[in-house]
Amino acid sequence: AVFHPLISEQTLMQEGWHFELNDPSEPLAYKGVVFNEMKGAYSSPDGLLETKVINSLFPKHVYGVDSGGDPRHIPDLTYEDFKAFHASYYHPSNSFIFFYGNDDPEKRLELMEGYLKPYKKIRVKSQIPLKKPFKRAKKAQYAYDAGQDTDVKKKHYLTVNWVLPDTSDPVMNFSLRILGHILIGTPASPLKKALLDSGLGEDLAGIGLEADVRQIVFSTGLKGTRARDAKKIEELIFTTLESLVRDGIDPDMIAAALNTVEFQLRENNTGAFPRGIALMLRALSTWLYDDDPFKLLAFESPLEAIKARLTNDNRYFEKLIETHLLENQHRTTLRLKPDPEFGRRFDEEEKTRLAKIRESLTEEQLAQIVETTRQLRKRQETPDSPEALATLPTLKLSDLEKQSKTIPIEVMEEQDSKVLYHDLSTNGIVYLDLGFDLHALPRDLFPFAEVFGRALLEMGTETEDYVKLSQRIGKSTGGIASTSVSATVIGSGESVVKLLLRGKATMAQSAELLNILKDILLTTRFDNKERLKQIVLEERAGLESMLVPRGHIFTNKRLHAQFSEAGWAQDQISGIGYLFALRELEKAIDKKWSSVLEKMEAMRDALVNRRALLVNVTVDSTNWNAFKPQLNVFLNALPLKDLQLSAFDFKPSTQKEGLTIPAQVNYVGKAANLYDLGYEYDGSAEVVIGYLRMAYLWEKIRVQGGAYGAFSIFDDATGVFTFLSYRDPNVAATIENYDRAGAFLKSLDSSRLNDNELTKAIIAAIGDMDAYQLPDAKGYTSMMRYLTGRTDGMRQKIREEVLSTNGEDFIAFGEALERAAQSEAVAVMGSQSALEGANLGLKVTKVL
Repeated sequence: AVFHPLISEQTLMQEGWHFELNDPSEPLAYKGVVFNEMKGAYSSPDGLLETKVINSLFPKHVYGVDSGGDPRHIPDLTYEDFKAFHASYYHPSNSFIFFYGNDDPEKRLELMEGYLKPYKKIRVKSQIPLKKPFKRAKKAQYAYDAGQDTDVKKKHYLTVNWVLPDTSDPVMNFSLRILGHILIGTPASPLKKALLDSGLGEDLAGIGLEADVRQIVFSTGLKGTRARDAKKIEELIFTTLESLVRDGIDPDMIAAALNTVEFQLRENNTGAFPRGIALMLRALSTWLYDDDPFKLLAFESPLEAIKARLTNDNRYFEKLIETHLLENQHRTTLRLKPDPEFGRRFDEEEKTRLAKIRESLTEEQLAQIVETTRQLRKRQETPDSPEALATLPTLKLSDLEKQSKTIPIEVMEEQDSKVLYHDLSTNGIVYLDLGFDLHALPRDLFPFAEVFGRALLEMGTETEDYVKLSQRIGKSTGGIASTSVSATVIGSGESVVKLLLRGKATMAQSAELLNILKDILLTTRFDNKERLKQIVLEERAGLESMLVPRGHIFTNKRLHAQFSEAGWAQDQISGIGYLFALRELEKAIDKKWSSVLEKMEAMRDALVNRRALLVNVTVDSTNWNAFKPQLNVFLNALPLKDLQLSAFDFKPSTQKEGLTIPAQVNYVGKAANLYDLGYEYDGSAEVVIGYLRMAYLWEKIRVQGGAYGAFSIFDDATGVFTFLSYRDPNVAATIENYDRAGAFLKSLDSSRLNDNELTKAIIAAIGDMDAYQLPDAKGYTSMMRYLTGRTDGMRQKIREEVLSTNGEDFIAFGEALERAAQSEAVAVMGSQSALEGANLGLKVTKVL
């Protein structure tokens, strides 16, 4: 797949770009998966900014171009250049081979020898040189698609960006990481605070500290600014840095940043991402540049060196600011300017370019393009033969575990609060989740739960302003974050909706973690109007910046909001519904401040109640015995009141909804409740859905349709099944393909769905069920299973049904999807012109 791929001309046509022409009389068009993906990427101003920051700092350098490709230039790539690039760089001599695990090293080498033996070593010119420093700082300006009929006065971006030393010195590398956290890592960080307190913008912009490239990059600034304030923002960045050098950095800020970075390194929490791959990527930060791959993995010595330097020189970080930021001329000031006509002009330029190309072609050349279009479509529609598929290595069903993996859980009542405990080895770290039941809130307060959660952590208490509180959290814990969760209880249809405060600390820090949580729950002050408004602005700007890169997620939430209370709630606390509520709250803060303040206090009064609290703890048994008494003291300090819970008065209602954003691509979704259509859940659905995604949606939506991705998702608690596409050039054609999915499943015969293909589908489903998890994730997963009534017995039954899936199960699910084709639940996010051109009768709402 790497050294000997089948790179035909059709590979470039499908995955990269090609001319599409079905009839000589039609207009010429560009198609291709990556072409459409990068159209989507360039529709996101934040994504575009990241690209342009790096480009501006590294002109005439490998980092000075976009590895994904500029959609205006992707059609310049020829098949000859495509093949030559692979031949030059995808050779074993240019590879970095990494193993992780407890397998036999000798067997590893024997395995690799089989792959590498046929090759002779060659010299590959792939070294990434250091960029020569600028003699003088530079400025750059770019436009982005702001969408038509948009007020662009406060839609500008400005960042200042620096190239810092290379990654080779681990002490400098970790020092700059810590400095980045000091400057912009928390709400109380001095540079971030100065920028946001200025009122010159809505949220931080820039890529922060990027330490995984040859030369470290630091970038920060503001989004949501006015054009006239660009110079003020640039000056503010430098005056703030100058004041830090002159007056010194608060020692508590340094201690908090050092503890945070050290905690992250020691915990090595990579989430769902496998640790081995994470370590490989960290090793490549030096190895790629002909340096020791273990330099940044062995962090103990560099951290001790940094601590020693701080002891000997209490201005260590101030000197780094002076040398690498203030005196450093290798920097750019970059402005991103909103342009309401950008998208229309981009489309017109593409049409004009294609028209000129078409005019230059002879009838024979046009006929050839029609023929290559036909041949490509025929190839796309031709499934791989069973003989070809059989050559792929795969596990056997006998290799799979027959028993579901379980997570230990103890359920108890402590001080009138429900406590869940998970006895897992956590290397001495206690993971603590506090869940507050949002059904205790009246419906009008519910959408502001996320803002309330952030306010608890970012507004300060009766004894500490938010700067001191942030420093205290950083110095004394591994971090505290707020989030929300919404899910459906299996069998009842009731929703579980909670605001979570998620904290972690070493056992030595655990008492202080509980003290901090007590202080913020009981004594947070909400009366700082400007601070609360800034939190709301950041929340709103953050959601708006995610619309283009994560449009499929918002579309999915919007669809689920039509079917279930939990789906409606999720949209209200993290989706489009939340975005609309934030915009109203932003206005209310200015016009009805006393009412907003009353609502924040009312939310605390309703939620901070032992009877509304769920506590979730993950730690080993020895440390649990030490932590439990501390937890009881904490709980006893919280109020105990009568609990009044209520439903949100939700009523299911389906519609065809269009959501307009400035984007060159679309996110197309359709949903149906399969239980309402007569389908009875069986674990085989997990196998069928995975197969449908890879065998049908991949082929129809990505390969043939040109979208970057397509998904099928089933919520077995509600029966809601959703189709979704990602960065999709189509709308109506995608819906049509969704509606044919049932017929596809019913048409599968033994030649297409043979034993080998069925086995692979079952293995994939088991792989999803047995996904890699670290201890904190296991504790969280176990909590969610408890809350939704998902017992180990249910899970084992589903696993057995997965393992016994057969062809009849595909037909049964196909029949359900055929009935689902009649569903009116559609949500499409994209440009106004794309939604109108689809002629689907969408109820259109402008989102951005």
